[in-house]
Amino acid sequence: MALAYTPGLKVKALTTIRKTRRLPIRGDILVKKGDTVKYGTIVAQTRIPGNVEVLDVAHILGIESADLEIHMLKKVGEPVEKDELIAKYVAFFGLSKIFVNSPIKGTVERVSILTGQVTIREEPINVSIDAYIPGAVADLIPGEGVVIETRGSLIQGILGVGGETHGEIKIAVKSPDEVLTQDKITPDSSGKIVVGGALVTSDALKRAVLLGVKGIVVGGVEDKDLVDFLGYEIGVAITGHEQVGLTLIVTEGFGKMQMSNKTFALLKSSESKLACINGATQLRAGVTRPEIIIPGQDTEPTATIQDEGKEIFKEGMHQGMLVRIIRQPHFGAIGKISALPVPLEKIRTESHVRVLEVELEDGRTVMVPRANVEIIEE
Repeated sequence: MALAYTPGLKVKALTTIRKTRRLPIRGDILVKKGDTVKYGTIVAQTRIPGNVEVLDVAHILGIESADLEIHMLKKVGEPVEKDELIAKYVAFFGLSKIFVNSPIKGTVERVSILTGQVTIREEPINVSIDAYIPGAVADLIPGEGVVIETRGSLIQGILGVGGETHGEIKIAVKSPDEVLTQDKITPDSSGKIVVGGALVTSDALKRAVLLGVKGIVVGGVEDKDLVDFLGYEIGVAITGHEQVGLTLIVTEGFGKMQMSNKTFALLKSSESKLACINGATQLRAGVTRPEIIIPGQDTEPTATIQDEGKEIFKEGMHQGMLVRIIRQPHFGAIGKISALPVPLEKIRTESHVRVLEVELEDGRTVMVPRANVEIIEE
């Protein structure tokens, strides 16, 4: 049986998107406000202190801690190579010799005559962040990062694996209910974001990795196929750090689930355009959704989306709004609200609840409790 979660997903053909690109620790900003950037433009960089190695040199040499400095060949602040001699003890006219070599490449950070220990720190790690999306530098966060702004389409998914990547969109199926099988992953898919329909198979995922596909966007995936592809059970509380060779974004849920007609149509109309995608998913506080961003629109945006998930405006349910039903017997169905009756209605559980009428994509009209739908923001 197919299973899905309950977000208010965004499927917007046109919007202004702002992404905050922040360093893990304070560093240098490499761009100015107003600069135009590409997805790979390095916008900020920093150096993270390397790991430390603590050696009990006095104990190894068999000396008192207070005598440690006498036997050190390297002083605080001096660089050392891996396996380089840093301390020695010679006794009995050279008949007894004990040596201490550095286990890592780095810098002598501390020599303690109290503990007899020597601390060596590895070389700093250079960390840089790119713009991720092409656009303009809308704001600077001094010492921390920047905010990049672009106009384009935004599609949020239910679940993703893998991190940020980009590539041209390639539609591999004819309809949103078609299964993405391995034969549809062709050599010309290399380096691209491949769009499937209702399901992607484990074999298709593996072939995509072999052919160098950057990402796959599909309506659903079987849990067993995802486990087979990853090699382990995935925790859906937070994802995005998986190193699996591509980024997978599931737009509807687990199981064979037809991709929303609106989502499929938007992706199909954007075929051959650059898409920036990120599979990072977080279902705890500060919800993060996997996303497909298609930049480069040149008409006025309809709303502004912040990457923190906050919007400039919010609105309640109204007629014509696109929703997905998230409970049986119409689980997964998508349609538009056709009516919002005011009186409470009695349902099968004998409870009296507020309901709404939904005109489904197949033309049927059904009555469901308002709590049993999620809004698909357009």
